[in-house]
Amino acid sequence: MKKLIFMTMAMVSGLALFSGCATMHTWPDSERNAENKMVVIQEKIGDGLKTGALSPDQSQMFLKTLKGIRTDYTELRDKKVPATEWNNLNTRLDVLGEEINRAFSRPVKIEEPMNADRIVTLQRGIDDGRTSGRLPPTEGREYQARLDSIRREYLRMTEDGRFAASGERADISRRLDSLEKDLNRYR
Repeated sequence: MKKLIFMTMAMVSGLALFSGCATMHTWPDSERNAENKMVVIQEKIGDGLKTGALSPDQSQMFLKTLKGIRTDYTELRDKKVPATEWNNLNTRLDVLGEEINRAFSRPVKIEEPMNADRIVTLQRGIDDGRTSGRLPPTEGREYQARLDSIRREYLRMTEDGRFAASGERADISRRLDSLEKDLNRYR
């Protein structure tokens, strides 16, 4: 009888441990998705302020909200957390993006693609290349590391509501051009 109780307790403990391990791990795709959204939102706010589509008060309100989300993002990054934590953060970013889109009082004409849009497009290209097998694993890891570095540098530049200077934007654009050129060899 004692052996049966011990075996039952061991199985229950094992299952509890396994389920805990299965649900708690890092989510690099969710992290990248959140980074992409933060980059896009930051650039929208900057462009909206620059073109007059957003008032200074609106942009400050959006920047304050983005800063709060970034703080939460920093706490989640590289930690083992449930997927729901990342889903909640990405939902908050989606809601903020929608609020910004509604706040634009008139359409903004931008002649060239924004760096944030290019980062998202390159991420899709890397993901597609890896999934389809067109992109060799070594190059896939290298390109992903380069894009992650560019994305994090861009986020650092725009931290605390700061807008990237034209020289900084040009540097990011140049690095994105280089990565895009290298990635195009595998399309």
